[in-house]
Amino acid sequence: MKRKLDFSKLGFGTGMIHAGQEPDPSYGALATPIYQTSTFCFDTAEEGGEIFSGERAGYAYTRGGNPTTTALEQKLSILEGGEAAIATASGMGAVGGALLAYAKAGDHILRGRCIYSCTEHVFRENLSKFNIEVTSADFSDLEAVAGGIKENTKLLYFESMSNPMMELSDIREISRIAHDRGIKVVVDNTFTPPPEIRPLSLGADLVVHSTTKYINGHGDAIGGAIIGAKEELDPIRSGITTKLLGTTPSPFNSYLVLRGMQTMELRMQRHCENGFAIASFLEGNPHVKRVYYPGLSSSPQHALAERMMKGNYGGILAFELKDGIRGMKAFDACKKLLNSFTIPSIAVSLGDPGTLVEHAASMTHGAVPAEEREREGITDALIRVSAGLEDKEDLLADFRAAFSVLD
Repeated sequence: MKRKLDFSKLGFGTGMIHAGQEPDPSYGALATPIYQTSTFCFDTAEEGGEIFSGERAGYAYTRGGNPTTTALEQKLSILEGGEAAIATASGMGAVGGALLAYAKAGDHILRGRCIYSCTEHVFRENLSKFNIEVTSADFSDLEAVAGGIKENTKLLYFESMSNPMMELSDIREISRIAHDRGIKVVVDNTFTPPPEIRPLSLGADLVVHSTTKYINGHGDAIGGAIIGAKEELDPIRSGITTKLLGTTPSPFNSYLVLRGMQTMELRMQRHCENGFAIASFLEGNPHVKRVYYPGLSSSPQHALAERMMKGNYGGILAFELKDGIRGMKAFDACKKLLNSFTIPSIAVSLGDPGTLVEHAASMTHGAVPAEEREREGITDALIRVSAGLEDKEDLLADFRAAFSVLD
């Protein structure tokens, strides 16, 4: 029998290639097969009863488990250094599962002030229907976090790097503040996946991801994940994601994400390299008011970025154009610039092979009330960039050409 690998002693790239993927026992297939089935058969009625009761390992119905998805979940747990993982049909399925695991009627959740707009919608519109109170705080300010905690606070929820303002949160210190008060910590790590940041190692209880983004890396599958300790995840799987929410991914999407993860280390290196190059170019551009990217030495959070990210500063950034360029309003200047790119595509999402650009105030955060956008710093002058895997010099040449229309 082949010796089992100890992933705690192996590098990140090795883990992403081999974790969860063994030759198929039926025919020896090297690539994990797609078990495209809704239900599974049993040899005997007794076997069926034992699998349903949990006395015997096995599969009964794909909403509750599937071999392709199990392989993905094993790889996801290695990705973040967790004991277990739950794959979901989307990133929002993961967010919903994590929130409902820890909060009930009468509880309070303290959330980051600047978060993904769909998550913000859940906090603003949905949780109040369950009598769950939600308030926000600036999670880049530890005093604001501590000051925002109430007697009935059960959960702190924030993004490792906020969307779209690229503000880092000190996960280790926030987790210490929370755990001293018996409060759980959930971190959305979509923007800064390993090898950039590992929230569990810094004290977080659960990590959620939209695997649609960097983890899949090819822009062709929707998915999500919740990662953490097995005892935390078992009740989420049994009662929330598979039943209340029904957010089990399709076997085919599990296969696509599983395949994408095998090249994750190499992809993330290129994303980080291109993100830093674009941010550096923008910092020196006369039409740019400010660049939001903690990898720049000029960033007020650069010291925290060095400590948490260890040189892997990511491939996503944002920048603001200056006011009154050629007499234009900020929104019109942004539109003119976006329409002038040839290599980047105008699209939301991130982590694709191709570079993506978008206008946050009218696209990803268009549904967020204007006054809240302004409080968070999401102005009409803000553009978000997801640096892709193209040749760096081609990207920089295209950015220079696009900005020339503003001269």
